[in-house]
Amino acid sequence: MAPVNSGRVLLGALAGGVVWNLWSIAINVGVLRDRYAAAQQAGTFLAQPRYPFFVGIWILTQFVLAYILAWFYASVRATRGAGPGTALQVGLLIGFAAGFPLNLSTAAWSPISRAFPLWWMLDMWVGAVLAALVAGWLYRE
Repeated sequence: MAPVNSGRVLLGALAGGVVWNLWSIAINVGVLRDRYAAAQQAGTFLAQPRYPFFVGIWILTQFVLAYILAWFYASVRATRGAGPGTALQVGLLIGFAAGFPLNLSTAAWSPISRAFPLWWMLDMWVGAVLAALVAGWLYRE
């Protein structure tokens, strides 16, 4: 079994993180922006985040998650096989774990539109798949 190429993992994480953040911006600005404004007017969302640097922390978090995906892909390719099929499986599994459970409970228990947790789940799940595919495409041993 070949050792994990840490440099290529980092490269895949950076590229995957960029793709994931672009996807996240498309969701949160392109799809949810008007819903955020309406929810703020209705008082179900705060006008300002509780954490002043939330957007920056969110972007950094997606890069960290992209690193985890890239590392996981590099680690499992020896047993699952290299290629887009394995990257897709990694993205689907980790994306499900990152996006589904919390957003299911949010949809069930929060007094906000269910559109928010649906799109947040898709942000995490599809973003993880995209990041894993990019990281897998860039990874070389």
